[in-house]
Amino acid sequence: MDVKGLRDRLKNGGNMVVAEGYLLELERRGHLQAGAFIPEVVLEHPEVVKALHEEFVHAGSDVVVAFTYYGHRAKLKVIGREDDLMELNLRALKMAKEVAVKTGTLMAGDICNTTIYHGDDPSSVEEVREIFREQIEWAVQSGADYIIAERFEEFGEAKLALECIQQFGNGLPAVVTIAPHVEDKTKDGLTFPEACKRLEEAGADVVGLNCCRGPSTMLPLLKEIKKVCKGPIAALPVPFRTTSEEPTMEVLTDPDTGMPAFPVDLPRFFCSRTQIAEFAAQAKEIGVQYIGLCCGNASHYTRLLAEEYGRKPPASKYAPDMSKHYRFGNKEFVKKHHTPGQQD
Repeated sequence: MDVKGLRDRLKNGGNMVVAEGYLLELERRGHLQAGAFIPEVVLEHPEVVKALHEEFVHAGSDVVVAFTYYGHRAKLKVIGREDDLMELNLRALKMAKEVAVKTGTLMAGDICNTTIYHGDDPSSVEEVREIFREQIEWAVQSGADYIIAERFEEFGEAKLALECIQQFGNGLPAVVTIAPHVEDKTKDGLTFPEACKRLEEAGADVVGLNCCRGPSTMLPLLKEIKKVCKGPIAALPVPFRTTSEEPTMEVLTDPDTGMPAFPVDLPRFFCSRTQIAEFAAQAKEIGVQYIGLCCGNASHYTRLLAEEYGRKPPASKYAPDMSKHYRFGNKEFVKKHHTPGQQD
């Protein structure tokens, strides 16, 4: 099957819908531990991961993202499973590639924040470089169509990730995103527009933001990023109702308890479907070409993004149609189909 790559799809204003959010969704389903947030499920219940890949494609994702987020050496060391590093990565990549080939979508390799990066410590930088190198090389070996480098809190680590994709990625495209925390700048002091501009100028194919902020608190930043970036920008917020007072999911407070909602009480803050559809419409108007959702995403949200971006995925067959409802539907339909003796 001849499948256009990322660069071809984004030419001349084209767009891509990308389902992320595997961590929180699989934690919600009981297959991943909140706290460590390490994708052991790839080894223990691979069928669950594969089913979620298929579910997201059914809902309209153009990409199958290999579930290697936090599957790197530093994180596996935390739980004493460093020996499983290669197996976890290769299995996740193989599974994602199989679904991508079967469904005619792209497969993306994934590298991410390492949690051990210290830009002023050369030994730390080299350790992080090695983490990126091995994951990128496994992704290339497994037939990835491009590499996602995501959720970086510091520009320096994001730039290092891009350099490693350019060095070890065999020419694969790079999508590099920054995680926007409470302050409107990276932890090493750059505004998000400036960080994205520098990443674009350094050769990233797509730059933007993912995770942490919900739609309402990410959109203003996206508008500013679009002003300074010439190429495609990415937007993958979390689907939670963040506010100017509590702009990220990590600082949301449960009003009933006064305690932090992250991570176990986040469900009370989920965006409505209408809010997600409105976010997609606004992102499209801004000019966001690479659209998705991060932690908290689910297939019904992905379907909404796909529909707002002009797709009609298989899941659209089951989009709500309240005209058929026995109480709230069209009067004639209700009379004909829900009244004894009225059916043809």
